[in-house]
Amino acid sequence: MKISASCKAALLALTMTVTLPILTARAEETTVRIAQQFGLSYLPLHVAIDQKLIEKQAKALGLDGVKVEVATIASGAAVNDALISGSVDIAMAGSTVLLNLWDKTVGRDVIKGVMAIADTPIYFNTIDPRIKSVGDLTDQDRVAMTAGKGTQHALVLQMAAAQAFGWDQRKKLDDLTVSMSHPDGVAALLSGGAIVKTHATTVPFIQMELADPRVRTILNSYDVVGGRHTLIVAYARQSWFTKNPKLYEATYRGLSEAIDIINADKAAAAALFVRAGKTSLSQEKVLAILSDENMIAFTATPSRVMPFADYMVKNGMLKNKPASWTDIFFPNVHGLKGS
Repeated sequence: MKISASCKAALLALTMTVTLPILTARAEETTVRIAQQFGLSYLPLHVAIDQKLIEKQAKALGLDGVKVEVATIASGAAVNDALISGSVDIAMAGSTVLLNLWDKTVGRDVIKGVMAIADTPIYFNTIDPRIKSVGDLTDQDRVAMTAGKGTQHALVLQMAAAQAFGWDQRKKLDDLTVSMSHPDGVAALLSGGAIVKTHATTVPFIQMELADPRVRTILNSYDVVGGRHTLIVAYARQSWFTKNPKLYEATYRGLSEAIDIINADKAAAAALFVRAGKTSLSQEKVLAILSDENMIAFTATPSRVMPFADYMVKNGMLKNKPASWTDIFFPNVHGLKGS
């Protein structure tokens, strides 16, 4: 049967009508949704938002009209729920939270790290004069932290318990933990410790608590793992990484540029953090924190992720043992000297 020229034209038009919406649906997204928590550790995201660095990098990659949406969530567990449900595209939380998610999603839509954000310690501060170390914690004590299981705070407490009491007693202090956001933990501690007398926290909440002469530190996570370690990482689903290569790269570049900006002018970064209303500390005190690399250092390079991974494997928390930190991160950071 011979098809007339007019019929061919009609069929071509119909094909284009059907195909074009499908191509549009598969086009790369132009909105990246990022979840963060509270604290100075998330400063690179604040800088990236303030200076529209992700949008700038996206435009340089040929992706116009990009928008960035940020959600502030109180705990790593809630951040994970948002990522898994598809409510956000990139999450920021502790590296042990990433390890848990990576382990649970291996072989499926695996979740991996985009980059490290900040090396910073977890301090366990107490207002109880009786408590001088984790060895003094009793069944009557309560330790506030963002979540009682799976978070880096909880893992550090377990690792410290193993060092203090022996491997078989590593979970001895687990039942003492109480879930609270960092701001709520500070308030509970400084109110006099009616219920919570110890708080596992990070910058700048460490400094807010230690400004009170009644408060002192009984445990530093750097001492537990043998040195400076990454606390906050950014991570995403493999499917989002694969479907949105330019948006992914723009986000990575934008956050990396923000880190460079902070490290080049810490005074301006401190002013931004205070101006944004993220702390009650003065600009001078925030600058003092940013100037102390033992307190916080912004870098895309993951540091001492593997000691946590090794502990979690030994503890039965991970079914899959990463051979290297690179197993847990996307290729864009594999060239960095991580650990």
